[in-house]
Amino acid sequence: MALREQISADLKEAMKAKDAAKLSAIRMVQSAFKNREIELRPNAMPEEEYMGVIKKLVKQRKESIEQFQQAGRQDLVDQESAELKLLEAYLPAQLSREEIEKIVTAVVAETGATTVKDMGKVMKEAQARAGGQADNKIMSEIIKSKLN
Repeated sequence: MALREQISADLKEAMKAKDAAKLSAIRMVQSAFKNREIELRPNAMPEEEYMGVIKKLVKQRKESIEQFQQAGRQDLVDQESAELKLLEAYLPAQLSREEIEKIVTAVVAETGATTVKDMGKVMKEAQARAGGQADNKIMSEIIKSKLN
């Protein structure tokens, strides 16, 4: 089932179950999809783009959680964490830090990268190999440590 149809089915399920938190989060996802579809008009939105929208929303939730924790707003941290958990269910399983490190090590060896100036080249190839299953923040940290 395509991601867009899965989200629609989950919306109907949340409505029937009267799950307000899940309903709100899914409506937010649908709204983000619609906004992206409008940006890409007149072209149709490819399936990978839907995954990109969800990744962007996940990143926003993680940043919000950090900011709310610093501000001492536990109520908002809990709300964002619940949304984050729901959004992550739509993403493919993420690679562990060790698996990302193996990919980065292989890419660094193959590209012959030695300095931080080569980071862009290494990052691009490592992201392609990870196939969207790696946290780019972790990948960036690992690449910096390997190239320093």
